Amino acid sequence: MDSVIPDYSPPDFSRSSLRDAPVVTVAPAPADSVAPAGFHATSNHPEYLHLGDGQWKLVAEGRMDAVLVLRGERIEVVEPRRLRCGDPVVVGRSENGEEGIFVHVSGFNTTVAKGEKFAFRSRGTRETPFSQSYDKLYRILRHDREQGYIVWVLGPAVAFDKDSRAAMQGLIEEGYCHALLAGNALATHDLEAAHFRTGLGQDIYTQELQPLGHYHHLDILNEVRRVGSIRAALKEMGIKDGIIRACEQRRIPYLLAGSIRDDGPLPEVIPDVFQAQDAMRVHARRATTVVALATQLHSIAFGNMVPSYRVTENGRVRPVFFYIVDMSEFSASKLANRGSAQAVAILTNVQDFMVNLWNNLHSPP
Repeated sequence: MDSVIPDYSPPDFSRSSLRDAPVVTVAPAPADSVAPAGFHATSNHPEYLHLGDGQWKLVAEGRMDAVLVLRGERIEVVEPRRLRCGDPVVVGRSENGEEGIFVHVSGFNTTVAKGEKFAFRSRGTRETPFSQSYDKLYRILRHDREQGYIVWVLGPAVAFDKDSRAAMQGLIEEGYCHALLAGNALATHDLEAAHFRTGLGQDIYTQELQPLGHYHHLDILNEVRRVGSIRAALKEMGIKDGIIRACEQRRIPYLLAGSIRDDGPLPEVIPDVFQAQDAMRVHARRATTVVALATQLHSIAFGNMVPSYRVTENGRVRPVFFYIVDMSEFSASKLANRGSAQAVAILTNVQDFMVNLWNNLHSPP
């Protein structure tokens, strides 16, 4: 592959521990939504199953916290709630071939440890310089605009600032977004900004509170619900800018997952958590780069669905890049601690990040 996307090194299946490994075993699901005892739970790393005669097959569409259903040579990654009684579920808790299961964690390792065993600043914090992270992200986004699938996971803070909102709109319009995931708040406050130039009643540039501004998002919700859809509201209200309008204009899918704390919500918000999971999973299966901004729970939820790798149409294996942008180290650490170890943190406020991104991507590379 090109220099932006690192090459993948598959396991050496000729080594004795894998060459002589047993064939993977399965057991029937004892009931709907119930896995058999000893079921294998997936990670977000590349995983292989030994099907016999030295044939190790890569699980093509991985994700963590799922189970594997093996039908002949076809491997399905299934959320446990989707199991049906009798499904042949892979069993085994070891991951180094002992039970015909191999989890490969070093396929994209491109660096070799240098220096002494003891070193300072080995973990990213708010003091970490992020110049290299930004430069790499610019290259990845330029590549994946044409050859990948870029998913943004947005918190409402993106719409609370005039410049960050305009930057996100510009990135959508210039092809750097293939799907947008958010909640009710992002869309509501983006529409509020378009109509009132406020976010939760504050001017999106001066941050000055506006008279009766606390009604603005409620008025927007009421108006959209009155006309029946966001698309209809954009036309009826004469909205000419914004993140959601850019998605509508560019025909970019945006998925709004509901929350117990939602006002309204907007008609497009999916209130059923399982339906929202299913809809998000569609984009998780295609994602090659994910950028999650200032939304801790939504970032972790999508991170759980996204593997660390993707098998391309030509059969190559490439990494899935995952960036989390937040002012809090806690958010980034929590995502990694929930299994998304490949996530790269850029610790800054969303407004600075978005403007930086736009200024660099909008210019010739």
